[in-house]
Order: sequence, then C-alpha cells, then structure tokens
Amino acid sequence: MDTKKDKLLSEFPPVSTADWEARILEDLKGADYNKRLIWKTNEGIDVRPYYRSENTESLPHMSAGPGEYPFVRGTQTRSNKWDIRQDIETDDPREANFQALAALRRGADSVCFNASKIKTVRQLESLMKGLCFGECSLHFGSAPSYPDLASLLEDFVKKHRIHKIAIRGSFDFDPISYLLLEGNFYRSEEADMAQVAEMIGFRRDMLPGIKVITVNGQYFQNAGSTLVQELAFSLASGSEYLSRATDAGYSIDETAPALMFSFAIGSNYFMEIAKLRAARMLWARIVEQYSPASAESMQMNMHCSTSNFNKSIYDPYVNILRTTTEAMSAVIGGTGSMSVTPFDAFYKDTDEFSSRIARNQQIVLREESYLENVVDPAAGSYYIESLTDSIAKAAWDLFREIEAMGGMLQAVKAGYIQDEIAKQAAARKLDVATRKTVVLGTNQYPNLLENMLEKIQEGEVDADEDEEKPAAYKKLEICRATDDFDSLRLATEIYIEAGNKRPSVFLLTIGNLAMRKARAMFITNFFGCAGYQITDNPGFASVSEGVEAAAKSKADIVVICSSDEEYVTIAPEIARELKAANPSVLLFLAGYPKEILEDLKKAGIDDFVHIRTNVYEFLKKTQNQLNIPL
Repeated sequence: MDTKKDKLLSEFPPVSTADWEARILEDLKGADYNKRLIWKTNEGIDVRPYYRSENTESLPHMSAGPGEYPFVRGTQTRSNKWDIRQDIETDDPREANFQALAALRRGADSVCFNASKIKTVRQLESLMKGLCFGECSLHFGSAPSYPDLASLLEDFVKKHRIHKIAIRGSFDFDPISYLLLEGNFYRSEEADMAQVAEMIGFRRDMLPGIKVITVNGQYFQNAGSTLVQELAFSLASGSEYLSRATDAGYSIDETAPALMFSFAIGSNYFMEIAKLRAARMLWARIVEQYSPASAESMQMNMHCSTSNFNKSIYDPYVNILRTTTEAMSAVIGGTGSMSVTPFDAFYKDTDEFSSRIARNQQIVLREESYLENVVDPAAGSYYIESLTDSIAKAAWDLFREIEAMGGMLQAVKAGYIQDEIAKQAAARKLDVATRKTVVLGTNQYPNLLENMLEKIQEGEVDADEDEEKPAAYKKLEICRATDDFDSLRLATEIYIEAGNKRPSVFLLTIGNLAMRKARAMFITNFFGCAGYQITDNPGFASVSEGVEAAAKSKADIVVICSSDEEYVTIAPEIARELKAANPSVLLFLAGYPKEILEDLKKAGIDDFVHIRTNVYEFLKKTQNQLNIPL
C-alpha cells in the first residue's frame, strides 16, 4: 500500500455530483441552469458545463483499446502516425512534378496531383519522374475519367516494372459528390455506379495500395453543414458504394478497404476530434453488417483537410491560426493523412511561401509537439468521450433517416441533402452577420488599412471546356461564411478604384468618457468591416463644437457616441444642427435607447447601431444609401 499517496488523497476527499450541482445552483442565485450553463450546439447536442467519470461509465466503446473494434481509438496500436499531404493545384505535369519533389524533400509524406490533363503514359511519366514510390503515397484528383487514369497507371507500372504493392494512394473518384456539385450524373446513374464496381475490380487485380473511391464529406462542411450532417451524409455515401459493389459481386473485404473518407475540419476544436472518433465507430458498425472475414475491413481509411467555410480573404494571416487548431483536431482525432490549405488559397494561386507555411504547420505538430508519438491523445477525456458518443448517436439517427428514404442517391435526387445543408449554411451565415460567430478581421476587429482588391486573382477559364449542361438536380452550393462581408468590402474598394473617395465615418464623441470611448470602439469595428475611413475624436466639450467639426469633416456618416442618459438632451440638438448644416449626411446613434427612440427619429436620427444589429444587413443598406454598387 502506498501510504504517502493515501495520506495525500485523504486531504482531498471526493466531491459527489450532487454536491457540485448544489454549489452551482447556489452560485447561479436563481438563474436558469439550462440557459446559463448548457451549450446547445448547431448539431442539436447539449454540452454540459462539466463532465465526470460517471458520464463515461456506460459508454459502450470505452472498453476497446487502440486498434480494436469499433476503432474509436484509432487503427494504430503503437503510434499516431499520419501522412503530411501536399495538394498540388497545377495541371502541368512537369511543374507538378517539380513541386511534388520539392514538397517531399521538405517534409511531406504524400502529394495529391491534379490529373485533369493526364491523357497519356508519357504525361504520367513526366508527372511521376523521380518519385520514390515506396516512401510516399500518391493521390489523384480532377481526372476526366478515373477508369482511363487507372489504365494509364497500370501501363506505367508494367512499363517500369514497379511492384504493384509499392504504389500507395487514392483516386478522388466520387460519383455522388459529382452529382451534388454539378447537378447531373457524369454519364448516367447506371454508368456511374457501374464504374464503382469497375474501380473495385481494378484495385483487386492491379493496384491493391490504391483507394479507388473517395467519399468527400468535406464538401458537406464546405457548403455549411453541421458536423453531424457531414458525418451522416458521408456514411450514407459510403454505404451506397458498399451496396452497389457487393450487389455487383464483390465481397465486403474487397470493397470496404477500397474506400477513402475525406472530411473537412473546422474550428470547433473538441467537436471535430469527437467527430473523427465517432466516424470510425459508425463505419465499423456499417461494415460489420456485411460479415467481413477480416476485422481490418471494418477500419475506416481517413483523410482530413482544413475547412474552407470559415476562412477569410481579409486579414488572411488569421487563417494560419485557424488551420493550426484544425490540424491539431484532425491529428488528435486520429486521421490517417492531413492536408492544410495555404492561408492565401481563397484569393490567389498559392505560392512557395504559403505552401511551405501550410506544410510546416504539420511538421511542427509532429516534430515539436510530438503528437505522432501518443496513441489516441484524447483517450480518457470525460468531455471528448461523451461528445464522441453524442455525435455518434445523432449521426446514426440521421443516417437511418437517409437509409429509410432509399439511400444517399435517392436523398440527393430528391434534394433533401442540398436543402438541409442550405438551411444550416443560412443559419451559420446569420450567426456571422450578427457576430454571434466572430470571424476575426472580417466581422470583428478588421484591419482598417487593408486593401485586398489588387491581390485577388481571377480564376482561369478553360476555353476547351464544354458548355455546362442544365442541372437536372439541385446543386450543393459550396460557400464561405464570410462571402457576404468580403463582397461588401470589395465593393468599397471597387468604388474607390473607380475614382470615388473612400466613404467616411465621423465619430461625434461627447459626454461620459467611458461610454463614448466604448461606443467609439464599437462603431470603428462596425463600419471598418465595410472598409470605411473612420475619424475618431478625443471628445467634444459641447454640442456646437462637435457639430461644427462634423460638418467641417464633410463625412458621409456621422455617429453620435455617448451614454443613453445624455442622449435624451444632446442627440436631438445634434440632429437638428447637423441636418441643418448638411441635410444629406447619414446620422446614426451608437446604442439603442428604446424609451426615446421615436423622439430621436423625429429629431433626425436616421438609424441606431447596437450590439444586436445585423451587421451585414445594416452595412448593405448603408452601401445602397451611399450609392456603392454591390
């Protein structure tokens, strides 16, 4: 018996949950427990203010170790290794090869090629020249025909006498995602689904190291879905592919290992960790129903990439902070490989600097944070273990709903998937518009001196591209939460570029020192989101002095910043004098003194800017009032 330990612990007697709850209720002093302390996520999950060991005692997955069914704790038993993947956007084979070799020399373990222009073995040779196949994995996207690409790869392997086991990687072949993004099947439903079985056969016979089908769950999140939707819809897509391939005569042990799941990772740190753990659990449950001969067939092959939905054009270096925490979530959650999108990818072609930063973010996590050396770093966390179970239950319920509709393809053709994600995207954008969700540098604390118009590169148009077919089904609209704010501020820059002066805001600060400074800061952040010039002031001694300075500034907008108590007398006086001097000026008031709103409107106040204001809608209206085209 460890008497020293017993003596130490005796000084800290255990505290029961009932005691904790009693103390919390006492501290709340009658406030509503659920409203104050329970966080209700967009996924419909209630998150408690604290978790204890008793919250995990009944969870069925807690008894499984790393590498054991249902693989919540990952598929590895001795480490947490993952591949650092670099995505190469150029479609020029020689340039892509140059970038790939450079990335692999500098820390990447795998590369993803744009295969849109690969039509001959010679082009494939240019693309893959100098690559050491046994030491890196190769991934291919954007191919016009993946069966054709598979045939080219087969010819390449035979020509160069490469052992087929040495070629590891994946194809981004995903007919369901193509249907979602384009609103049409690539050829037809029958032909596209027949290619699923064809690709499984190619893997079995030729290149067993290639995951020939990718379930792109990332598109769901990048269109605005919740984490539960992303997970459920991904599982439904995977289940559809399993069903089609096994119906075509392939065994589950041939089919399941041929699938790769690709998820997006957003900024909801702990929820994203739990999502990946729940994904492995649920996929194992689905594959188990097919009675696989090998337990390894129930393991999910997982790739993750940082989300695009929460990234910004303005203050883009903040994207580095976002992608760092997202990469941490993916690694701690047990992903098999990871792509970090460069911080500037949302407005220009990435360059060596931004690609190096993205790659080095993962290298730091591996080499300096040692996250590779710890199996399942999240294990035992009462919070994460409970979240894992909650997300799994919610996603499973949604998955069963889709199965009841006839499966993923039927749900897509009916528009259910697209409509449900569109609802969530609208809700998430509203949260950004009202600052319930803060996007640093975009809807809060903008860089007032920043101009991005000249840095934005327009996408190239392929002159050989066929005319787009009319969509037969609803499309999944990929977007970003900051699209509206970016458009507002870019509209201001375009307006200035056309020879107009930058819209200006004059802060008429007066009265109570604390209130006028606080409200001046609030207004600066508010109108800075549209790229306006802000003129702050230390405070005016009188109304006449403030009005005279405001009129002299010839500002487009004047905002009165003071306290609600002082607004009663000074705001009407300011409004009368300022409107007399400049009838066209937009006069706003910082705050919302509801008892005197009507009096202030009659006096000449045009509108009120306060913490509950929909920032985007207000700025959009202001742009229209200033005749700035959107």
